[in-house]
Amino acid sequence: MFKTIIYERKGNVAWIILNRPDKLNAFTKEMNNEVKKAITIAEKDVEVRCIVITGMGKAFCSGQDLSDVNESTDHAEFLIERYNPMIEKISQIEKPVIAAVNGVAAGAGMSLALACDFRLVSEKASFIEAFIHIGLIPDSGSLYYLPRIIGYAKALELSLLGERINAYQAVEIGLATKVISESEWESEVSAFAERLANMPTKAVGLIKRYLHESFSSTLGDMLRKEAYGQRVAGLTADHKEGVKAFLEKRKPSFQGK
Repeated sequence: MFKTIIYERKGNVAWIILNRPDKLNAFTKEMNNEVKKAITIAEKDVEVRCIVITGMGKAFCSGQDLSDVNESTDHAEFLIERYNPMIEKISQIEKPVIAAVNGVAAGAGMSLALACDFRLVSEKASFIEAFIHIGLIPDSGSLYYLPRIIGYAKALELSLLGERINAYQAVEIGLATKVISESEWESEVSAFAERLANMPTKAVGLIKRYLHESFSSTLGDMLRKEAYGQRVAGLTADHKEGVKAFLEKRKPSFQGK
């Protein structure tokens, strides 16, 4: 089905693995389209309750494959056609998305990681807004997500200076969730994904949606949205199970319904 990625479902977790290790998983048009298609498949699969995006080999994603770019490239059309639909698809899905950053995340590879809800990083991981080094600006959502995640001043610093930051620095500035040792990488990422997959899926989706909308909403808007969202969540089987488990003093077993 796919040529540049691997897609597989393990239980309730969908794994999307960028699979061009000889090119440090650099993006091509085909990979952009395949990531978008894989996200769509995971979105429609009711059994999928969490998504993990990671890279094959020693890199997460080194950004755009520059052999695809030349002097006649219209960068606006390039982004509108290839990257924007992929990033928007990730931003719109109401299932939790984890970037399991196993190595370098540079340029558009960093943008991909920023678009995810969580960034788990290996000890060998690093991030770099490499665009400035070729006279371009961060794109594919970087200028949207970066200041929201780490604040304006630090976002400006990373974007203008283009300096590489390591895994521990990423956690320190709030860019990443946690550093995982190489020996525990697969088990820790899987355990984190399964934890999210076992949460009440509708409530997770509503939280994602309204946190995103809060940046362009007034307090009054958010109070109304929270009230509506609470009505929706309150009608789910997971809410009923949560209350029942609380009263019975046991751990709830959410089914994503």
